[in-house]
Amino acid sequence: MIKKIEGIVLTETPYGDNSKIINVLTPNNGLVGIMCKGVKSLKSPLRTKTEKFTHAFFHVEYKENKLSKLIDIDIINLFKNVRNSLELISYASYITELTYQVYRQNNDDNVYGLYKEALIKMDKNLNPMILTNILELKYLDFLGVGLNLGGCIKCGGKKEIITLDPDAGGYICKNCYENQRIMSKKTIIMLRRYYLIDMTSITSININPEIAEEINYFLNRYYERYTGLYLKSKEFIKVINRL
Repeated sequence: MIKKIEGIVLTETPYGDNSKIINVLTPNNGLVGIMCKGVKSLKSPLRTKTEKFTHAFFHVEYKENKLSKLIDIDIINLFKNVRNSLELISYASYITELTYQVYRQNNDDNVYGLYKEALIKMDKNLNPMILTNILELKYLDFLGVGLNLGGCIKCGGKKEIITLDPDAGGYICKNCYENQRIMSKKTIIMLRRYYLIDMTSITSININPEIAEEINYFLNRYYERYTGLYLKSKEFIKVINRL
């Protein structure tokens, strides 16, 4: 059966000398594996169209729960600005690897829309670290380790919240404080806004760099402690940020 599938390439795996297998995340068909014969050849018109985070319509001989066979591709978005920036491509590579892991654990179709919007905003040169943090925060629910933003993680109290503790896993109130790193009140407020914001509504990003760094620190530590995900692409971002 010939089928036209919208999706974004998450992974590429070499197959033989000139072919490869790609995994395409779709809005309605889940993760679709596609055999792409001959596309690694320099003469193949599909060579660049089968690279990671390519958004397109894929025309395939569709086989449910098996490898489909690629026939042709109609490009929707190659995210050229992302591909031309070392910083952006490092963040795009990370959220792509993260999305693959998140979807494999949860199989929720909502993952597709969140990931696609993050790529679109990055391609428009909006702050990639903040977009990544927003996506990371929203993905926690799919990973089964969502943050409790309703009150202090220790006592449940909603008053006098004074910091965020990634090791404890959330807000800390004045009565439960035990020498944790103090984060600003604006950071505490902004973390909730990250979680609640609709990715499609973001048209600009104007956040104090110190607040953005505190949230990034919190999420980095939280992911290390609670998700069990150790992604090489995240380490590359840290290297890029030190340059």
